[in-house]
Amino acid sequence: MSATGPGAAGDPRLFGSFLGWATRVRGERRIAVTAEQIFWLIHADLPRASPGSAATTRLLIRLAGHLPHHPRVIDIGCGAGQTSLVLAADTGGTVLAVDTHPAFLGRLRESALAAGLQDRIHTIVASMRALPMPDACADLVWAEGSAHLMGFDDALASWRRLLAPNGLLVLTEAEWTTPHPAPGARAFWSANYPGMRTIDGNARAALAAGWTVHATYQLPDSDWSAYHDSLADRLDQLRERGFAPKLLAQVGGQEIEIRRQHGADFGFTGYVLRPR
Repeated sequence: MSATGPGAAGDPRLFGSFLGWATRVRGERRIAVTAEQIFWLIHADLPRASPGSAATTRLLIRLAGHLPHHPRVIDIGCGAGQTSLVLAADTGGTVLAVDTHPAFLGRLRESALAAGLQDRIHTIVASMRALPMPDACADLVWAEGSAHLMGFDDALASWRRLLAPNGLLVLTEAEWTTPHPAPGARAFWSANYPGMRTIDGNARAALAAGWTVHATYQLPDSDWSAYHDSLADRLDQLRERGFAPKLLAQVGGQEIEIRRQHGADFGFTGYVLRPR
C-alpha cells in the first residue's frame, strides 16, 4: 500500500485514522483516493480478508492428524492473525506469522497479548514469494486464503523446503466446484485468478508435484457469509461517507454479487498435504 498521511500501513488502527484522513482530503479536493488505498481501507480491521472461520481452522488441524508436542508453525499470509491465534492455542506450538502488511501484524500482536499467547506468536514482515526462513524449519506450514496470491503450483514448489521431516502443508485454495461455471463467474475469476482449477485439477497437480493429498475439506457457506457480511457492512459505511460506489464495487462489492449469483460454481477447499 502507498498511503500518504495519517493512518498509513504502520498504524494498527488503520480504518478509523485512514478514514478520517481520506474523508478530509476528499472534501478539500486535494487528491483522489486510489483503488489500492480503498482496498486497504476496506480490509483494515475486518476479522478476515478471505472466507474462513475458527471452526474450519480447528477442523483442518484435526485432519492434519498427529503433530509434534510443540510444533513449529509458519502461518503465511496471516493477515490480522485470527488463524495464528487458533493455531497457537490449539496445537500448543509456536507460530511465526508472516504478512507484508505491518498494520495487520500490529493487530495480531495486540490480540496475542490479550489472549496470553504473546510468547508463542511471533511476527515478521515478508513476502510469501521470498520467505527468509531456513530450510526444514517448520513442522506445519499453514496458508488460509493466501496461497492463490502466488498460485497453487508456485506455493507448493516454494514452500516445500520449509518443512522438516514428516512436516505438513495446510492451505485453502479458491476452486471451481463445477467444470462448467456460469459465464459471469468465469469472467470474474478469469480476471482475478486465471489459474483457478477444480478440486480434481488441483489434486492431480499436487500429486504430479510430489505431494500426497492427506485430506481435503470444502469450506461451508457460513465461512463465506461471515466474510462477506463484514465486507458488505464496511462498504455501506464507506458509501455513507461519500466514497464512489463504482470504486467500492470494483474493490469489494463485485465479489459479493458474484457469490450471490453464482456461489454454487466456486468455493474454497482446504488441503492437507505431505511431501512424498
